[in-house]
Amino acid sequence: MNELFDLTGRVALVTGSSRGIGVALAAGLAAAGAEVVLHGRDAGRLAAARDELAARSGTKVYTVAFDVTDPDAVRDGVQRAEAAAGPIDILVNNTGVQHREPILDVSPGDWDRVLQTNLTSAFLVSRAVAAGMVTRGRGKIVNICSVQTWLARPGIAAYAASKAGLAALTRGMCAEWAGHGLNVNALAPGYVVTELTRALVDDPAFDSWIRGRTPAGRWATVDDLTGTLIWLAAPASDFVNGQVIAVDGGLTAVV
Repeated sequence: MNELFDLTGRVALVTGSSRGIGVALAAGLAAAGAEVVLHGRDAGRLAAARDELAARSGTKVYTVAFDVTDPDAVRDGVQRAEAAAGPIDILVNNTGVQHREPILDVSPGDWDRVLQTNLTSAFLVSRAVAAGMVTRGRGKIVNICSVQTWLARPGIAAYAASKAGLAALTRGMCAEWAGHGLNVNALAPGYVVTELTRALVDDPAFDSWIRGRTPAGRWATVDDLTGTLIWLAAPASDFVNGQVIAVDGGLTAVV
């Protein structure tokens, strides 16, 4: 049974993993035995995250910095990651950005920024990594979606559109790559307590609304996400493909 969830000897690249959900996901993969490549744009923050994770996990941790929206930078970054850590077996597309503004006020530039960061980046990084996976005949790609894949709230239309697009891209990748031994799925978190959501957590009205809207009666923690990620990255999910798995305490199951 343990072999179904064992990632020993696997190399995992997690984009947007210098802090928050990304570094927690990387830590979960490391705990399951994977060697992890952390990614971000701030080299200093990446180095600090690497040192902390390596000390805590006892596994090898690498870093690579590049702009996930620049095709040339992505190609170079993936090559550097694989030169340091070896062929990538697991890719987690976690990089994301939020923009809160009514649709009538959102500028085309802000719209493009959200779509480029949340959706196009997954296309670019996945394509760069999947080329090697297809040749080797195996690989796991996990895209980080959101409950906004299916739901929307006022002021976050660009974000919701990007996550809905990411779900469709997940299915498209499955359609093209499953026959080559790749598994492409998505994990859709509910509302998670992080440094980026702290203002919402500390807002009594919003906190009460989330707790009342979620059958589990609480916010998610970053650790709530790691079990599903390990399953999607491990042999246990070898016949799971093209799926979006909600980890949301039941939020999307009720009205």
